[in-house]
Amino acid sequence: MNHVLLIDDDVELVGMFSEYLEQEGFRTTCVHNGADGAREALRGDYAIAVLDVMMPGTNGIDALRQIRAASRIPVLMLTARGDDADRILGLELGADDYVAKPCTPRELTARVRAILRRTHAAAGAGPGAVLSVGKLSMYPEQRRATWDGAVVELTSTEFNLLEVLARHAGRAVSKNELSEQGLGRPLARFDRNIDVHLSSLRQKLGMLADGRSPLQTIYRQGYQLIRD
Repeated sequence: MNHVLLIDDDVELVGMFSEYLEQEGFRTTCVHNGADGAREALRGDYAIAVLDVMMPGTNGIDALRQIRAASRIPVLMLTARGDDADRILGLELGADDYVAKPCTPRELTARVRAILRRTHAAAGAGPGAVLSVGKLSMYPEQRRATWDGAVVELTSTEFNLLEVLARHAGRAVSKNELSEQGLGRPLARFDRNIDVHLSSLRQKLGMLADGRSPLQTIYRQGYQLIRD
């Protein structure tokens, strides 16, 4: 799938993004308000949604809440440059990544490709492949994870990051490695994406027998998925 849903009230900007994406081989659909954008995203015909935060009426954060209540479609947020509060809130609500405005169509397209590349790579795993670490089982082909037999609802990026940690279980994985392998891009300075996603994963996963989280922060080294 290469169909991109663009949700932004800036008609001129969306038109520019749409034209560039289509030159790069994507199909696009443009929606100019949050309420209609959320409904369109839930139709299930899109590979990814690009969602602006600042829109009148139903803003991007509210639209994201509606989308995440019923869908795990990858969502790339467009945020105002320097607006950390909106970025962190969007990530906590399940956005996969963000791009700060103003941004170029090339930058936006690169970020879209990075998210889809990881999603498609995981979907191409061998039939029946299962990745198991203690009570955690991951099924890359199905993009599905369970903890002690119970399904864990993960966003695309959460799944990617957890898969990276699971493949390196028992050792610390640096934030730069997680960004490269999980987000498909180098870690930017002051980028808190990884921290927010890992915090969300801690809340979604169960506990080890001793009451600890299976996801541990290793000082100055990164994060580690503990083998139990």
